[in-house]
Amino acid sequence: MHILIFAPHRDDEIIGVGGTILKHKAAGDTVSVCLVTAREGEVLPDVTMRIHREMQACHAFCGVDNYFGLPFGANLMETYSRKERNAAFLDVLKKAQPDEVYVPHWGDMQLDHRITTETAMVALRPKYGNNVKRIYAYETLSETGLNTPTAENAFIPNVYEDISDFLDRKLEAMRFYQSQLHPFPDLRSEESITALARFRGAAVNVKAAEVFMLIREIR
Repeated sequence: MHILIFAPHRDDEIIGVGGTILKHKAAGDTVSVCLVTAREGEVLPDVTMRIHREMQACHAFCGVDNYFGLPFGANLMETYSRKERNAAFLDVLKKAQPDEVYVPHWGDMQLDHRITTETAMVALRPKYGNNVKRIYAYETLSETGLNTPTAENAFIPNVYEDISDFLDRKLEAMRFYQSQLHPFPDLRSEESITALARFRGAAVNVKAAEVFMLIREIR
């Protein structure tokens, strides 16, 4: 199986899907990560290069097989044309040929997350002949659940991935992102990540879980 994660920013892929990535790798699956706001092709400032190096080390630890960096800038996604975004996402899908795709929750606070999901869903239209069998939306601490409380923004999980055997390694992976981790009670802290995994797991009587909203499945 080949899975592809669209990450708006560096670290979203681990916060939202880290345990699932590790579980897939343990099963022998192929994992690709597409960083949407990589600013690929630009000379990055020092602070961004630091985060990028953290990401590279994290991906090596997790065993990520393929990395795709797109040319868009963080907090600027709305400034690029839909045509430009759609073409870039479609190109990644053609190269990756995934069986499963993970996108951020559409109702997240961060507009980059919403645009990432909107663009991915355009590229994932069946008309393009892709072989994707399942599409999931993941939750991201500090973004999911913080938007205005409306029905369309609500994250309502219906898929629970048991990561009981992988939570400790997910935390190890997140430690590579030292610039993004903060002391508790910040949402991007080891304690918060652990608490959410334990809470999600308890809902289905396992020790830790990551949860998703199933967007589409072909069986």
